[in-house]
Amino acid sequence: MHKTTAEAVEFVHRFRQALAPDVSVEILLIPPFTALDGIRQMLHPDDPFRLGAQDLSWEEEGAYTGEVSGRMLKDVGCQSVIVGHSERRRLLAETDTQVNNKLKAALQHDLAPILCVGETLEERQTGHTQDVVKEQMLQALRDVPPEQMTGLAIAYEPVWAIGTGYAATVRHIEEVHAFLRSILNVEWPQIEHTTRIIYGGSVSPDNAQELFRSDEINGALVGKACLDPEGFARICRMAS
Repeated sequence: MHKTTAEAVEFVHRFRQALAPDVSVEILLIPPFTALDGIRQMLHPDDPFRLGAQDLSWEEEGAYTGEVSGRMLKDVGCQSVIVGHSERRRLLAETDTQVNNKLKAALQHDLAPILCVGETLEERQTGHTQDVVKEQMLQALRDVPPEQMTGLAIAYEPVWAIGTGYAATVRHIEEVHAFLRSILNVEWPQIEHTTRIIYGGSVSPDNAQELFRSDEINGALVGKACLDPEGFARICRMAS
């Protein structure tokens, strides 16, 4: 929850200037709902980035005050949407069933879902990381036909590493990503090789290079570090 529309537009101006002209990486900008249309109006056809949203409702329309539907997100130019972010699970008590419904709504509106999974510090310390992320993944994708999982990305975001400045070690991330890939292999082999598994959790210009060197890490879900356009551009250049 950062940046007014004017601040978001200024961010895009500075970010565009800071990016190398030959950057060859897929970039999503995921601002708050209120800034989506302002950014959409200033995008150039040759910009190397596109728009995504931080959340969506599983409902199409109706008496759901404060909610935003997938249809509304498509209308302002979104191509992707985050579902199941740990902050929504933790702060707003979002359940696996709700995440499942939101993911289905995203796919219904041709929004590529970024499904977030991750364990708390206590769950990690008690050795339950794999149990937690497997259950979150299975529940989120329940009753979704593989042929409908267009553009799906899985974001491993250990809750204990989000916004804390403490990123997980590359070895730990690789182990979890390989485990998630093995679940895809068993449950949804049709999409095993087309589903990106990305990492989110205190990604910064200081650790991004090491993260991107790993074959198990297909990208990053950047939080705090993306508030600075120049710093975020550095991360994008490293990925490129």
